[in-house]
Amino acid sequence: MSVTEEPEIIASDFPDHTQLPDSDGTFVKNFQEHPQSILLTTSIRPILEQVHRDRQYCIGQDSGIYWRVAQPPEPPERGAEAPDWFYVPDVPPTLDGNRRRSYVMWRELMPPLIVLEFVSGDGSEERDRTPRQGKFWIYEGIIRPAFYGIYEAKKAQVEVYHLVEERFELVPQNQRGHYPIAQIGVELGIWQGVYQGVELPWLRWWDASGNLLPAAEERAEQAELVAERERQRRIEAELRIQALEARLRELEGG
Repeated sequence: MSVTEEPEIIASDFPDHTQLPDSDGTFVKNFQEHPQSILLTTSIRPILEQVHRDRQYCIGQDSGIYWRVAQPPEPPERGAEAPDWFYVPDVPPTLDGNRRRSYVMWRELMPPLIVLEFVSGDGSEERDRTPRQGKFWIYEGIIRPAFYGIYEAKKAQVEVYHLVEERFELVPQNQRGHYPIAQIGVELGIWQGVYQGVELPWLRWWDASGNLLPAAEERAEQAELVAERERQRRIEAELRIQALEARLRELEGG
C-alpha cells in the first residue's frame, strides 16, 4: 500500500501584489471620495509618525485588500475588497523598494487596524452580511480589522464597529460625539465645515483631548498665518522704535 503525500502549500505558492490587479476598472463613485481620503490621510500622518517612529505602517486609499485567490473563470480582483480608506500598523510602506499595488493578506497576515467605507448608495452594500460575498461578512470574518467605519455623508453620520471576540460590535459615541480609536490615541467623527473650498459634513480625526487634527493644507495655512502675525509684530515693533527715536531726537533738539 502506497501513501501519496500532499504537497505542502506555502505563501510563496500564491500571487503577490505585483501579480494581482490594482484596479477593477470602475470609476470613483463621487467627487467627494478623493478629497475625503486626502483629508483623512494628511491629518493623521503626524500622529502615525509619532506612533511608528520606524515608519512601519501603510495607508490604503481605494486600494485592494486581497483576502482569497479567485478561481477561474473569476477575475483575480473578485478575491479582493477595496475599502475607501484603511490603515495597517507594523508593516513596511513599500515592498522591495516599490510602492504597494495592493495589500495581500496571505503574504503579510497583519489585518488593518481600521477600514473605512464611504457610502454612495443606501448603505446596504456596506452592511451586507451575505457569507463570502457581503462586505460586512468579509470584513468581520476574514479581513478582521479592529475597527470598521461606515461613513454616510448624506446623513452626516458615521457608524463605527469594533471587533470583539470575532464579532463586530457598535462603538458608542463619547461625550464629544466621537468614536475613540485608543490604539493610536485619536477619535473619529463628523465635522461640518469647508475643506478644499467645499462645505460638507466631512469625516475627520481629533486627538484624544478633542482637538481637531488639521490636514496638510490647513497646517500650511496655519503656518502662513503665524508667519504673517510674526511679520506684523516685527513691523509694529520697528515702527515703535522709530517713533521713540524720533521723539528722543525732538527732546534732545528742544
